[in-house]
Amino acid sequence: MTPIENARSIFHHALTSSSIPAAFDRKVHLPSMGLEQYERIYAVAVGKAALPMLETLRARLPYPLAGGICCAPVLPVKRIPGVAYYTGGHPLPNEDSFASAQATLQLLQGTTARDFVFFLISGGGSAMFELPLDERISLEETRHLYQALVGSGGTIAEINAVRKHFSAVKGGRLAAAAGNAARFSLLLADVAPRYLDALSSGLTLQDTSTVAECREVIERYHLWPRFSPAVRAFFEGPQLEETPTLDGSSPVETLLSSDDLVDSAREMALRLGYEVVIDNSCDDWDYLDAARHLLGRFAELEPKCGKLCLLSAGEVTVRLGHEHGAGGRNQQFALACALELPRPMVVLSAGSDGIDGNSPAAGAVADATTAARSKALGIDPAASLARFDAYPLFAALGDALVTGPTHNNLRDLRIMLSAT
Repeated sequence: MTPIENARSIFHHALTSSSIPAAFDRKVHLPSMGLEQYERIYAVAVGKAALPMLETLRARLPYPLAGGICCAPVLPVKRIPGVAYYTGGHPLPNEDSFASAQATLQLLQGTTARDFVFFLISGGGSAMFELPLDERISLEETRHLYQALVGSGGTIAEINAVRKHFSAVKGGRLAAAAGNAARFSLLLADVAPRYLDALSSGLTLQDTSTVAECREVIERYHLWPRFSPAVRAFFEGPQLEETPTLDGSSPVETLLSSDDLVDSAREMALRLGYEVVIDNSCDDWDYLDAARHLLGRFAELEPKCGKLCLLSAGEVTVRLGHEHGAGGRNQQFALACALELPRPMVVLSAGSDGIDGNSPAAGAVADATTAARSKALGIDPAASLARFDAYPLFAALGDALVTGPTHNNLRDLRIMLSAT
């Protein structure tokens, strides 16, 4: 296979190897939970992997679910009896984002100490599952808030510090709403392990951010003018409270994370004869800084390694202008690399959820010919990068990675390979 084919093969192997059912069987031991002592078992599934997580749980439970809520990107072909299904919006909330959060709060408020609630949380839940603490704030105002946050250039932890203090379900408030019910959270992490409370803005985890940090983020990224008057008044007013303190009695298990994605990619790269180095140090960096760092690392390592595969997991940030084209952080990263490649090599960057920004692609693959081939088609790669419009370029070259939604979400994977 060619190096480009190898890069694609490594990425697809990493996706298919990160199996939710297999991880469930490895890490979750239902017989030891004493579920038989509870009268009712409920499940609340939120995020891009909500459907497979819920179905995996249902297939392994000794008793039928008494009910539940599922907020996912799409509706299932076959529904579980008693479960209400919603299609939450992403990257901006929609009507079902609000409706699913309201329905979940109503369900949890009716639980007692005789009930057991499974929370199945995956990435994407911040937008897909939302309800403002101030009920006077509209969906449209909430969408404008999310647009401002996503385009701010802030890290996911910084963005979620704001979301947690805005929301009636984030920052541990969803777990607090369950009252005396027994709780167990299963996480499919699209955040760095040290920032688990940023996953879907920490629906069921103790929040580590504060009101002061929330306001500091808004100030640092000059977001006040981008908020509606009602949203600005909420964040400036005395009603802005610290998130709740949880009692610590709710067990949490990380089902899968980006570490699993990297381990599977490493396995395939070794099988293909590469020497593998992992560098996750540029997590949450600006995409251009991350590109230059990893290209520099590759140039430093390749003479010592020969046939090198450099792997990097996590997410880079992109600060969008008021006008931008089609693409996402992965395609932006790949195009930035293509313009600065210090030697013949292949770069692949893609999201494990199959979605990159506002494009239909998961990401893209680039090499030393990308810039010249795009110019031959009449596309200026530097201009595409400046306009945040990388998808049309990669689509025209046949180098966009289109997987469709994977119903999984373990962050992004970047793969750099020697060209020989």
